[in-house]
Amino acid sequence: MFEGFSSDLIDVGGGMQIFSRVKGSGPPLLLLHGYPQTHVCWHKIAEPLAEHFTVVVTDLRGYGASSKPADGPAHVTYSKRSMADDQVRAMASLGFERFYLAGHDRGGRVAHRLALDHSDRVLRLAVLDIAPTATMYANTNRAFAEAYYHWFFLIQPFDMPERLIGAEAEYYLRSTLSSWCKGEGAISEEAMGAYISAFTRPGAIHAACEDYRAAATIDLEHDRSDDLASRRISSPMLVLWGGRGTVGRQFDVVACWREKSTALVHGEAFDCGHFLPEEAPEETLAAFMKFFG
Repeated sequence: MFEGFSSDLIDVGGGMQIFSRVKGSGPPLLLLHGYPQTHVCWHKIAEPLAEHFTVVVTDLRGYGASSKPADGPAHVTYSKRSMADDQVRAMASLGFERFYLAGHDRGGRVAHRLALDHSDRVLRLAVLDIAPTATMYANTNRAFAEAYYHWFFLIQPFDMPERLIGAEAEYYLRSTLSSWCKGEGAISEEAMGAYISAFTRPGAIHAACEDYRAAATIDLEHDRSDDLASRRISSPMLVLWGGRGTVGRQFDVVACWREKSTALVHGEAFDCGHFLPEEAPEETLAAFMKFFG
């Protein structure tokens, strides 16, 4: 995977290091992964994209080979604002002040915050299989809670979820990935091995819980402030989701994002589950090429 990509740990300040892989010579395109994965989720489309873009794939703060700092007051350490700042600094370190941006799952939430806090940096924005965090919490019902039980489990106080997951970490990871994936064999054993290795690193489970605790607290405060100030995404948006997943059944995905944007928003569903870059790589690649290219 990622043949010909350079790899590095980028110092982004405050003792934080962000793991990155880079390849290509075209316009910069930053790809952000989701839970419970790493940058490896992009392995099926990163190389063909690198024929047209300078592709940067990173591990978010708390995930993969990136730093996993201790949690702080009010979960600010894992706020999407802090995680977005990491990515802006990493891209600047690579020489990219403005770039295309795509995020899947948690990476989409970091991308959403990045596009709001650093609107001058983002040329175009794609988010995969998410509706806005505040929208999803505000419209919680039984079907959503059953499908997204982890949103309510991972935010429980330290260290109950950490202990329970840690007792059978590989089983939990495999079960989670398989239940959200609707395409048999879509997640290769090589990728699965990389996810297991990353998920079982010291501090990884706790960092992921803090990511979700932040989403249910400080991130909602930031979102509320944006709404009160009428701050919206100003870059053109592409919204993609899995037609056999939960988000499309529970929400009018494009309409949700149009409420958060002042720019053009368009999107479509693919015949897959949650993991679009692995379950529907050809469709995802084609959509990215059309939108970013």
